Amino acid sequence: MEQLARDVAIIKTLMSNAYLVGNAKCWILVDALTPRHERTIKQAAEALFGFSTPPQGILLTHGHVDHVGSAAALADFWNVKVYAHRLEHPYLTGRAFYPPLDHTAPGFFSTFSRIYSPASNCNLGDRLAELDLNHPPPWLADWRCHFTPGHSPGHLVFFRPEGAVLLAGDAVTTMNLDSFFGTVMQRPQLCGPPAPATIDWRQAHSSVQQLARLRPDLICAGHGKPMFGQAHAMQKLADDFPIPAHGRYVREPAITDEEGVRYLPPAPLDLTPKLLAAAGIGAFGFALLRKRERNKT
Repeated sequence: MEQLARDVAIIKTLMSNAYLVGNAKCWILVDALTPRHERTIKQAAEALFGFSTPPQGILLTHGHVDHVGSAAALADFWNVKVYAHRLEHPYLTGRAFYPPLDHTAPGFFSTFSRIYSPASNCNLGDRLAELDLNHPPPWLADWRCHFTPGHSPGHLVFFRPEGAVLLAGDAVTTMNLDSFFGTVMQRPQLCGPPAPATIDWRQAHSSVQQLARLRPDLICAGHGKPMFGQAHAMQKLADDFPIPAHGRYVREPAITDEEGVRYLPPAPLDLTPKLLAAAGIGAFGFALLRKRERNKT
């Protein structure tokens, strides 16, 4: 855990980040990491706020598994609600699955998603509540909620004018997930949303343009290290938004509503698995041939 600004602290893991917002009298958790991190989050909260003060609630920027993973266990432990935009609810109540990840988009993270693609739906049951942007809870008085779809149907960010602090979820990242070295080294860099899970690139661009108008100074994303002094960088990202050259959702978005997915663009031809399989068979055959040659000698 690291304190970033007044009443804002980060819980950082290798996969994703969560944020503790508030003080010992009134606090909230924003996002809940991957599954089985509830102990990590509880220990951080207890160190910051004490043992006897549960949060007002758990806020989700969106419902992907690396942001909601430990929410159910924590909501049960603290006896609190989990709040999300209504367009995320189908995927948080077990009624629907998110659109499939796009493994064909360029970049390291898209390739990696072939290997690591955990189930993306869960069932929060009656723990789940709608975060109404027109009537936010009183304990969010210092923060503004902004609807920023594109990466997911009901993606939200949270902005505090004091200090220009942005809790960005996956609307942007602060590391280059398209690069192997950028991902491994986690070198701070303001970038677009994670490519394989972004289902509407034009909405994602519009959302970043919206964020640029806020002129955030401190950007706290779901992936990467927090970055200060980023108003100019956010505007540059909005002006030169990096839509992938190809991918399932580049020309056509997935269409969703409050019931779930209504339309998916056709999956593009993907030769990579066949090429990898052919390479593996070739390598096995070559090794077998070499072994036979050694046996003859």
